[in-house]
Amino acid sequence: MDTPLEIIKHLISFPTISHNSNMDLIAYVRGLLAEHGITAQLFKNPEGTKANLLASFGPRDTPGLLISGHTDVVPVLGQTWSRDPFEATIHEGRLFGRGACDMKGFIGLALALIPRLAKADLKMPVHLALSYDEEVGCAGVRSLVDHLAHLPVKPRFALVGEPTSMKIVTAHKGICVQRITITGKAAHSSLPDEGANALFAAGDLLGFLSKMATDLREIRDERFEPAFTSINIGQISGGNAVNIIADHAVIDWEFRPIPEADPDALLAKIKDYAQSVVLPKLRATAPQCDIRFETIAQAPALDAAGSEDAEAVMRKLTGANESHAVSFTTEAGLFQKISGIPAIVCGPGSIEQAHKPDEYVSLDQLGRAQRLLSALVDWAERGQAESAL
Repeated sequence: MDTPLEIIKHLISFPTISHNSNMDLIAYVRGLLAEHGITAQLFKNPEGTKANLLASFGPRDTPGLLISGHTDVVPVLGQTWSRDPFEATIHEGRLFGRGACDMKGFIGLALALIPRLAKADLKMPVHLALSYDEEVGCAGVRSLVDHLAHLPVKPRFALVGEPTSMKIVTAHKGICVQRITITGKAAHSSLPDEGANALFAAGDLLGFLSKMATDLREIRDERFEPAFTSINIGQISGGNAVNIIADHAVIDWEFRPIPEADPDALLAKIKDYAQSVVLPKLRATAPQCDIRFETIAQAPALDAAGSEDAEAVMRKLTGANESHAVSFTTEAGLFQKISGIPAIVCGPGSIEQAHKPDEYVSLDQLGRAQRLLSALVDWAERGQAESAL
């Protein structure tokens, strides 16, 4: 079995950008498992080009630990790197490469545990879970999440190793990415009543979203920075020429709700405005006009409530005396809300290094994560109950 650093370097060498397949990486991981007689369940996408992986060690009749990470990385196109992003290098105590921080460093450390887990006398199981398409709104993990939701005995808690500088994170915001497609009617620009301008309709919706964003600032959760549900308009497109009434427009936008917010209620508010105010204006001259909403990606917030046992275990093993909240989104919320598995986020590296050129994770952070994972296996071997913590 390769060393942890060698495994991490192998993982970085796979260019698993979200629009690429991750099957070569999955095959590599299955090979590591097969060396120790461990088989893995795969949960493929409909095209068979990507897969989630789940491997289990130890007894299956008692709750245990789920160690989770995503295999995909963000693109490097348009970024200026000083080194090959898919050839890991070490310099001045830092490991560089796309995914080194987010989050192949953590995955490599988890995979390095395979020899120990395969022969350990575990009193509670340890599950290793790898997912795809996390970087596009946690879109890929759902088949795995659904499987876990129906297990007769679920994991006691999930550890998601996203970069938190090894701080214990028990709460994060959710995300909902939406596309609004507006269908108007084209006409010559000198005859406005002969057409229906989709870009004017888009302007109405943008104004409403702007007001919503301002109003949401009043509902605060001071654990987060910023302390409110945020809305962002990412892209807008439409029309064909300056002298043609625009017959189409598309708005790509997102909101990131705090745990207290109701994402469905927020979405219903803008949909109601679109249907009751904006669409009638379009249809006044062109009854065939339409406004359509499409969910591109969605993942729930992570709430600290319900994860007290998991937090106690993590605090005991790390010596931490506090937990934290972050504004980015992870798969932990899906484990908690869909699978019914308490979840903690804690991993090596800083989120400020993720997604950037010359992405890196410090060797010190990897060392801290390796010690935590080893301590978690010790804990699984002991099988301690809550009263023993």
